[in-house]
Amino acid sequence: MMSEPAKSRRPGELLFALLLVVFSVSAFWQSYLISGFSGKATPGVFPMLAAGIMVVSGLMILLSAARMPKKHDDKSCFFVEVLSFNHVVLIVLVFGYVILMPVLGFVISSGLFLFCSFQFLWRKNPLVILALTAVTLAVIYIIFREVFQIFLPQGRF
Repeated sequence: MMSEPAKSRRPGELLFALLLVVFSVSAFWQSYLISGFSGKATPGVFPMLAAGIMVVSGLMILLSAARMPKKHDDKSCFFVEVLSFNHVVLIVLVFGYVILMPVLGFVISSGLFLFCSFQFLWRKNPLVILALTAVTLAVIYIIFREVFQIFLPQGRF
């Protein structure tokens, strides 16, 4: 019978697990601020329960990741596996989207973000990407604006 190779920690896995715990604790605190432990039927009970499960799960993941040996000592593995060129470009596009939202509004900034993301990742004919962007944006707009009746940011222009 063949034995399985020992599982090793991937680059960035321990940091991600730690950030997961920090986010979970923050979510638990924010849900506690809704109504505290004042009753079983208060608005904050379900968010606290969900965030509590996230904290416990995050701690289990963190402990599991901390016990595993490192995959490589080479720091360049992080940039190859976690922070690749595609990831950096998409992070820049997301930051641009967040910055442009108050200025251009939801429809224009989302359309630009979707078009640029689809074009970068898919690299097809720009007319196909434009059509896909328009259909996607229309579906998102109808769901959020018409079905859920959420007011989407208009922007200054």
